[in-house]
Amino acid sequence: MEVNIEGNNFRLFEEKCLLWVDKNALLIADLHLGKINHFRKSGIAVPSKPNDENIDRLISLLQKTKPRRVIFMGDLFHSHYNPEWEVFGQVIRYFPEVVFELVVGNHDIMSGYQYEKVRLIRHDRPLKEGGLILSHEPLDTIEAGCYNIAGHIHPGVTLRGKGRQALRLPCFYFSQHHALLPAFGQFTGTYRIKPQKGDKVVVIVEGKLMEV
Repeated sequence: MEVNIEGNNFRLFEEKCLLWVDKNALLIADLHLGKINHFRKSGIAVPSKPNDENIDRLISLLQKTKPRRVIFMGDLFHSHYNPEWEVFGQVIRYFPEVVFELVVGNHDIMSGYQYEKVRLIRHDRPLKEGGLILSHEPLDTIEAGCYNIAGHIHPGVTLRGKGRQALRLPCFYFSQHHALLPAFGQFTGTYRIKPQKGDKVVVIVEGKLMEV
């Protein structure tokens, strides 16, 4: 599935990311790597499997799309340093031809040394390219002629069946001036959005994309 934003072409992936076709750049929001280890370190019993699933999906995407750049749209790592960061560093080293960048989010609080160690280019402010503004949180004010792509919200919608069945699903959300990316991380939850007339919503259901 593809969308065009301000003359820029994007391809949507069921792995919950966008490929900026014109730039050959993957946009990925809200991995929250290390979140599982953060909770476990605090004595909260949570399964470790989502850690492996996040990394496996990231590797699979890189192999499938062969991007020139990967732009993480904030909240790459959930909190302070833990061993999951070293696993992520190994992934980056395995793809030396790819430029990895981070638009800093509210959870990206590690020291600059850790980002430099894994050759991650850090953007402390929103990144503006090709009429687009890439930010972690949606911007309140957008320059005329620009369009904002963001993460942070973990957008989702609730689909209801003929009975009383209801299913909350992660989604891509495109409004007149903003796009919200679904959270890539497995252990993140969703926030129910309320689309307006003319907005475009694409849900991820059972590993497939579906416009609703």
